[in-house]
Amino acid sequence: MPKSKMHADEFDIDTPLVGRLVATQFPQWAGLAISPVRSSGTDNAMFRLGNELAVRLPRIGWAVGSVHKEQRWLPMLAPLLPLPIPVPLAQGEPGEGYPSPWSVCRWLEGENPTLEGLREPSEAATDLARFVVALQGIDVPGEALAGLSGFSRGVPLAQRDESTREAITALHGELDTEAVTAVWEAALHAPAWQGRGVWVHGDLQAGNLLARNGRLSAVIDFGGLNVGDPAVELIVAWNLFDAPSRRVYRAVLGVDEATWTRGRGWALSVALIALPYYRHTNPAIVAASWQTIEAVLSDA
Repeated sequence: MPKSKMHADEFDIDTPLVGRLVATQFPQWAGLAISPVRSSGTDNAMFRLGNELAVRLPRIGWAVGSVHKEQRWLPMLAPLLPLPIPVPLAQGEPGEGYPSPWSVCRWLEGENPTLEGLREPSEAATDLARFVVALQGIDVPGEALAGLSGFSRGVPLAQRDESTREAITALHGELDTEAVTAVWEAALHAPAWQGRGVWVHGDLQAGNLLARNGRLSAVIDFGGLNVGDPAVELIVAWNLFDAPSRRVYRAVLGVDEATWTRGRGWALSVALIALPYYRHTNPAIVAASWQTIEAVLSDA
């Protein structure tokens, strides 16, 4: 696999390709400068288009469905949320040898936050929790319930049991397998979500957040958008926040013990599965995964 790729069957994407796609399908933007955006994102490649636009292209087959999903639902959700999100402006189609639809959206300024770079982590935890509360409070149309059923974030944790245990086995000798298995089984045995399915971003973590001047400024990458168990939105409690801001995040969300336990399971599962897969191709994801596992074990 080429070093620049994270997946064995990843699409070939580069700046000249993006230039051809834009020129042939959106001539009004032809001639704007195009530059790749450095990111640890695993599903999509991002390119800045001029000063105000961004081009987002799926890297891999499993991400193709997110284009239509984001085109359909983000314009509806954006006006109802307290932080900006990347609303698509146009949808491109396959062409120039590239096999997937793709999107053009507004460029959102900011940098991926770090705990040390946040002005006040508890403030960020409050801001993000309020975003999640607002998102979960938006009515879910029947069309969304039917159309999003194929997406995996927000599903019952039992559906991740096999892949999570496979990852634990693959990491034998590198971590305390007994400890992580105990945390995972506690999450599996926590009472299941009995409420209605709610909107979930599905992948809240530093790489999908932006900050300016130390304060959260946007939530990006809605490829995991789904309707399901709100516990999945707790992943960020362990992959970004420290113990004090984690408590603030939980308090503002007002989640019960069962949801918190399932959320801890989500954070652990995502980190465990990422480690063997991205071990040699995405050092940022690997480092973040180890940090998340450490936070989960410390907290549990």
